[in-house]
Amino acid sequence: MSGSIDDNKPVTCTVKPPVFLQIGDAKTDTCPSGVCVVDVTLPFGNPVNIEEITFKNYYTAFLTVRLLRRHPGQNAPAEWSTALRQLTLMENPHTEGGSQDYFSIHRTQMLVEPDHVTSVRLILRQPSSAWLTFNLEDIKIYPHIEPGPEKEVSDWLSDLTLIDQHPPLEGLPDPQTVSSTIQQMWALTEVMQSNQTTASVGRFDVDGCYDINLLSLT
Repeated sequence: MSGSIDDNKPVTCTVKPPVFLQIGDAKTDTCPSGVCVVDVTLPFGNPVNIEEITFKNYYTAFLTVRLLRRHPGQNAPAEWSTALRQLTLMENPHTEGGSQDYFSIHRTQMLVEPDHVTSVRLILRQPSSAWLTFNLEDIKIYPHIEPGPEKEVSDWLSDLTLIDQHPPLEGLPDPQTVSSTIQQMWALTEVMQSNQTTASVGRFDVDGCYDINLLSLT
C-alpha cells in the first residue's frame, strides 16, 4: 500500500502519546486490552483537506482511522466520522510480517471525504500477546492540493498565433513573402511540365522542310 509524495509537504501537526486501554480497575492489576489510541491534532482554526496519511508500523495488527470534520458555512459542531475501518497491517498478528513496514493511506481509500479535518484519531489493535507494546511511528499528514486547470487546445493555438505574429528579424526577408513566392514558382513549374511535349521542333523547319527565304547563304 505504498504511495508517492512529490513536492507536497506535510502539515504541521501534534502527535499525542499513545493511550493504551486497560481491562479492569486501574488501581489493581489490569490486563492489556490490545487496543491503543493515538490522537493527531491539526493547527487550530485551520482545517485541512487530507491527501495522504503515512506512517511506519510498530507491531500494530489492525488500524481504524476516525476524522473530526467541520462543515464549512455551518454553525454545527464538528463531528467524528470513520474514514477507514480495520485496515490490516500484519497478515498474522503472531509473526513479524508487516510489523515494521511503511504504509500510506490515500484519500481515495477512505470511506468519507477527508476535508475540513481538525483532528485525526488512530485506533490501533494488536490481539496477539506476543508483543508487549505496539504503536505507529513517523506519522505524517499531507494536504490535498487541487490541480491547476489544464490548457485547452484553443489556448495552445493562441500561443502559436502569437509566436507567428512576432515581427521578422532585421535584415531578413519576410517569411510570408518568401513562402508565397516559392509557392508561385512551384505552381509555374508544374504547369510547364504538364504542357511539355516529347517532339523536337526546329527553329526554321515546317513539316520537316525549310523555307529557302529563311536560309542565309555564307
